[in-house]
Parts: sequence; structure tokens; C-alpha cells
Amino acid sequence: MKQTDVLHEGSPIGKSPPRKEGVAKVTGKAVYVDDLPIAGAIYGVTVRSKVARGHLRGITYHPGVPWEDFHIVTAADIPGENTIALIEKDQVCLVDKLVNHPEEAVVLLAHPDRELCEKARRLVELHIEELPPVFDMDESLEGDVRVWGDDNILKQFSIDKGDVARALAEAPIIIEGEYATGAQEQLYIEPQGMVALATPKHGITVWGSLQCPYYVHKALATLFGVAKERVRIIQCETGGGFGGKEEYPSMLAAHAALLAWKARRPVKMIYDRHEDMLATTKRHPSRTRIRSGHSADGKLLALDIDFRLDGGAYMTLSPVVLSRGGLHASGPYHCDHIRVRARAAATNHPPHGAFRGFGAPQSVFAIERHLDQVAAQLGIDPAELRRRNFLAPGQQMATGQVVRDNINLGELLDRAQSLSDYQAKRAEFDRLNAEAEQNGSPIRRGIGLATFMHGAGFTGSGERYLASVVAVDATPQGLVRIRASSTEIGQGKDTVFTQIAQDALGIPSELIEVVRPDTAEVPDSGPTVASRTVMVVGKLVHSACLALRQKLQEAGLVGESYTAAEFVSACGIFHQLGGVLRVESQYQQPAGIEWDDKKYRGDAYATYAWAVYVAEVTVDLTTYETRVDRFWAVQDAGKIINPVLAAGQIEGGVAQGVGFALYEKVVWQAGRMQNAQMTNYIMPTSLDVPDIFVEFDDRATKMGTATPNGPKGAKGIGELPLDGSAPAVISAVQHATATAVAAVPMTPEDLMQAVETAR
Repeated sequence: MKQTDVLHEGSPIGKSPPRKEGVAKVTGKAVYVDDLPIAGAIYGVTVRSKVARGHLRGITYHPGVPWEDFHIVTAADIPGENTIALIEKDQVCLVDKLVNHPEEAVVLLAHPDRELCEKARRLVELHIEELPPVFDMDESLEGDVRVWGDDNILKQFSIDKGDVARALAEAPIIIEGEYATGAQEQLYIEPQGMVALATPKHGITVWGSLQCPYYVHKALATLFGVAKERVRIIQCETGGGFGGKEEYPSMLAAHAALLAWKARRPVKMIYDRHEDMLATTKRHPSRTRIRSGHSADGKLLALDIDFRLDGGAYMTLSPVVLSRGGLHASGPYHCDHIRVRARAAATNHPPHGAFRGFGAPQSVFAIERHLDQVAAQLGIDPAELRRRNFLAPGQQMATGQVVRDNINLGELLDRAQSLSDYQAKRAEFDRLNAEAEQNGSPIRRGIGLATFMHGAGFTGSGERYLASVVAVDATPQGLVRIRASSTEIGQGKDTVFTQIAQDALGIPSELIEVVRPDTAEVPDSGPTVASRTVMVVGKLVHSACLALRQKLQEAGLVGESYTAAEFVSACGIFHQLGGVLRVESQYQQPAGIEWDDKKYRGDAYATYAWAVYVAEVTVDLTTYETRVDRFWAVQDAGKIINPVLAAGQIEGGVAQGVGFALYEKVVWQAGRMQNAQMTNYIMPTSLDVPDIFVEFDDRATKMGTATPNGPKGAKGIGELPLDGSAPAVISAVQHATATAVAAVPMTPEDLMQAVETAR
């Protein structure tokens, strides 16, 4: 019996079918951008400044290559605006006069011989009159040297709830702390790459490894000064992104397209790992000062938080990263008096940008580390301190948003403690560490935790402004085609969208195709960021599929139930009758959601995922190495569409969080990354990643109170695990060593210094 002859039994939601793109990837059939067979393609390279800040006074092309055979592009060759249009138009595509950071692009070269291109760019000399740079965010905020705008502030805002000054003055206990996080490299498997065709006659077409086709589309239309209809962006198979392929692909696409425009030939630009690490965006470094007021039993009476980010030389996405970081700065805790001051400072580092978690890992690290210090000073168990301060449904968050999720953080904490045997291990490790101290053993054991939440979707009014659209159509042969600009970057989007469509249509997966993102073929459903793909775009997919089903029912071609064969037949008849079987679904802001963009008041996110993470570590006080032995991740992320893919998201995020906590240190010198290779930028390997135990709480789903904002009650999940992994690990280190660590990454050298200082 053929698949199309049987009734599709049961919903696929909550099941884990094989990944749609999995076979192509594991067999090597998947086509990445560097695999594209583009006839006549030549190769492009970028000449970059090694200087952090200065005036470009001239360019010399030294002998040694046949320059007459090269295609050369400078800022003078740009047909439209010399800018990479994003939130603002402050970032140039190619330096015209002023260099603002190391690795800033100045000259583009193209030639059929790839090796000759590399030789040629070493023969280009940039004459730059240096100016004083600024690399420290606090120095930048002082404003003595202006590197951006009137005050070096890329974005700032305040969140105010209650009367913090009065509450702090009346609080019997005041505790202060400062916490820092460093830059982090994305280290996606596939480096950045683009192929471009561009002529005045035919317009611009770009294929690339990217997350957000319509970001690139907007940037190129502005750069070339052409109508949007003359720009086409096609996503190739993409080997990971993590946010690193959100904004930067617009820059690389611009460079490839400018060269193609001048050469009248297709141009391929593929970064090697070294250039990728030097030139592309990283996680924003942060510093956070917290002053909190408490009762003797640890209740939060006031929170005063100063949250700062190093944005680098241009705005890029710093305002959005700052917003999310500031909005998560007070954590999942109830407090009547909260003040958050958030600022992103411009420096002469290469621009920092989007990275999984989008500012929340920085601020969550700070509040979780601070609560550990509060617990230590008050002599309260860290888990108990958190329990006494948890938000509950009906209570207000810092922005005045009322918690609508049916969440019981105490139950999540209980479950995480039970799975990890937290209390028993804490007592056992205290005993073992005391014995080790007496016996002269360097080995210490610790267990720690973090509790946190992550808002799903764009911040505030972002989703309403996007007005995302998904289209679904069916062919005469009954093939349902899902059209959305959401990209598959390794997270399993195509598989999950297929499951959502199956649930709505009641047909087998073989009858569903997820169209590859191509701006000529798919509407703008927004970027693949912010844990919005399943919750926001997936909801649109579900709605569109239900509308398509209704269209067939209203035509009298199917009933309430039908076989797959009957569905195929109905699609054929509909087309024969002259109908176009296509529907669109557009985002509508959920009822009751209100947000003030200027005052930062109201509903910052439609819903949140909530989590408790526990880490167990071993520390060697001879080498000061830390090994994460086991890790438990318990979270409420709404209805889980595909358990295997969801667990994979958590496991991958925890692995990145371990790197953020212990290994991944960017070494800067004069604004340049000094360890831009994987031999000395250390990331966790399979030997460094612990056993990770993942559990999803579906209490709300079982009770019928799951969020209505996602398909079948699903929430965002992809960014969540980055928020709590690092603070849980460092909390465990503190338990093991009785030493408070206030910054990550915590390398062995850092831990040694902290321990010796504490002694």
C-alpha cells in the first residue's frame, strides 16, 4: 500500500521523525556555498586595516602581480550609499576616509587565480594617519575621546519599578558586586561565504551562508541604489550560525556583489577560519554592577543594576542585544523596587553583534553570580535563597509585565535538585573537600545551580513591526509547499515546520516541502533569530495550513476527515476548476500585549521559557583546571514539537555555555584579536563536554494552560540554554573552592589568581 493511500494517523507533534535534511548532510550531498558550480566565477578577497582608528590618506599597489588583470573596488566604486543598512546606516561598506576598527574593509580584489588574490592583497599598502583609539567601555562612556556620535553611546535606556533609592535606604542589608563577561567567538562549522552575480542590466543575485535573507536584501538594495525587485538573495545549505550569520553576511554579500558588478562576472568570496575570526562579530563583552537590598532571611527588597556592553565601532545590533540583556537583568525574581540602567558603548573594536542568547547570557550571569554572593554572605543555601524570591503567576516583572505563564519555579527547582541529588551531593562534597584540605589533596568537588528565564520572540513591539508573513500553497499533485524566510542552520527547522504542517493538514510528510529561502520565492517571515522560529513563524505555518485545509473544505472537495489520497485528488480538482490553492498568514500581535518602546514598560515578550540548571564540577588546585562532570537542564519551554531536536538544542547550548564559562577567551591587542585560530582559541571538545541530562516540564501543556502564542503551545528554546550554563558552572566552582569568581571565561590562570587572592 502506498503512503498516499492511507489515512494519516495521529498528530506528529511530540514525536521525533528523522531530520528532513539529515541524509543529504551525512552523505555529503548537501550543497554549501563553496560547493556551488558557478561557471566563470572568479575569487574575491578583502584588504583590511590593521590600524584601530585613523584617516585613510592613500593606497599603494606594490609591484609583484599583474594588477591590470585584477578587478579592484574601493569606496569610490559604490553606486548607491556607502553603508550596510541595518538599524542605522552608520557602518560603511568600504572605508572612504576614516578607519574605525582593525580589520575594517578598505579595498576589494578579484581574480580567477585564488592564490594570486592572496598574494595581491599582501602587496596593497594602506596609508593611515593614526588617531587615538578607545578600547575600554568605561573609558568610552567617559567621553574624553569621541569615536561615535556625540557621546559614544550606541543605545541607553532605564527600567524603573517602585522607589529603589528609598528601598535601599531602608533595607537592613546591602550587598554590592561587579561582574564581567568577555567576548566569545561563534565558531560555526562553516565559515562565512558568498557568491554574487551582479550587472546593471540583470540586477543582483547572491547565494550565501546566512540566517536572514531579507537583511541582506535590504542592505544590497541600499548599497546599489536599486529597487528591491532587482535584488535576489538565496540561502545555501548553512553550516551553523548562532547569530554570527545574522548581520555580518550583509557585509560579505556587499563585497562580493560590488566585485561582480565591476567585473561583470560571478564572484566567490569564502573566508578561511583565520579571517572569519578576525573580521566577524562576537558576543558583546559586558560589565554589570549590582547593588541589592535584603531582609535578614534573604528576601529581595531592592535591585539597582548598571548593565554595560562594549558594542565595538558601529551600532549593528547592539541596541537589540542591550535591550534583551537589560530586560533579563533582574532574573526570574520578584522584587517591588528595581532599577536597571543599560548602556552600549562604542569602542574601536570590530563591531560586536548577535550571538545566541543576545545579551541575556551576560546579564543572567551577573544576577546569578550576585545571588550566590548574597547566599554566601547571609549563610543561606543558594537554592533556598532563590526559592524565597521566585516570581509567581500574577506578579509583576521589572517592566510591569504580569507573569501570565502557568509556571511554578519551585517545582522546577525541586525537580532539578531531585535529578541531580543536589542537596545530598552538596553535603557530601563539603565533607570530601574538608578531608582533602586536611590530607593535602588538591582535588575539590562542587555543585551549583542557576535559575533563569528567556523571552521568546522579538523584544517589545519588534514582532508587530516585522509583520511577518508565511505563505503555503499546494500543487495539482497535492504537494504542499511552505514558503517562509526562516532558514535551516542546523536546528532542524525544516523538520519541525513539516511536523506542524502535518498536524494542521493531516497528511504524511512526503506531501510537504519546505521551500529553501529565496527572496524571489518566499515572503519576509522575519529573521531566524531570537528563539522565534517555532513559536512565531511556526504559528504562522500552522495557521496558513489550517486556512488551506479550510479552503478545500469550503469548496466541498474534502470533509472533516480524509485520506492522503483524497487530499491529493482534492488539490488536483481545485486547480482544474481554475483555483489558485495558496494562502498567506500574517503575524497579529496577541490580545492584551502592550509595550512602550520609549519607557520600557509593559509586556517585553509574549511569553518566556523558564529553567533551572545544575552543574557538577571537579577542580584540581594544582593545575587549577576545572572539569564539568555532569549537567542537568530542566526547563519549561511549552509544548515540545520534536523532543530529539529540542534536547539537541539544549545540549548544544550547554556545550557553548561551558566554553563561555571556562575556555573561550578572546585575547585583544590594540583592538585586534590575537588568537584568531583554533590552535589557541580554546573551545570545549567532546572530551570537555559533560554528560548532559535534559528534561522538559510539560505541566502547563497537560493542564491545558500552555501559551496560545505558539503552535500547540510551543515556546522558543534555541537561546535558552546559553543563559544559565555559565553561571551554574561557576556556582559549582565557588562551592568547590570557596572562592567567588566574578568574571568569565574563568581560565586556570584566573582561578589561580582568585584562589590566591582569597587566601
